[in-house]
Amino acid sequence: MSKLSLTILPETLDDAPAIERLHERTFGPGRYARSAYRIREGRTHSLDLSFTARIGTLLVGSVRLTPIRIGDAKALLLGPLTVEPPFRSHGIGSALVARALAEAKAKGHALVVLVGDEPYYRKAGFAPIPKGRVRMPGPVDPARLLVVELVPGAFEGVSGMIRADWE
Repeated sequence: MSKLSLTILPETLDDAPAIERLHERTFGPGRYARSAYRIREGRTHSLDLSFTARIGTLLVGSVRLTPIRIGDAKALLLGPLTVEPPFRSHGIGSALVARALAEAKAKGHALVVLVGDEPYYRKAGFAPIPKGRVRMPGPVDPARLLVVELVPGAFEGVSGMIRADWE
């Protein structure tokens, strides 16, 4: 797939229905039981840090960043990241993550965490969080809890429960 055919744009309020349908198709109704969804439940992600991927006018992917705290430290929660199944394995997800992380860094954010597959997210700089250092409400496989420092050393001394940050 030509990179020229892919456009990554900031998410707008008008994108919400199409993104919700995309999440429904790719994650199903069980998505609401996941710990990361529970943290985001009833909250609003940061539109200025969330992006869509389009081929022409067709929305084929989305990534969102949501403000959280880990203990007292400010951070962002990446996700959901989703790409329409026929368009996977073309670098769209990686392009969305790269754009979101670059924008977060440009806006002064220091840490991003997510629950996901380490081999996939490693290429974006994510690494496993040492077991027991960070907790999420609800069950989470500790090997899937990942972090990337947008500012070197930002994760030093950070520990505790992940919770929504809406103040």
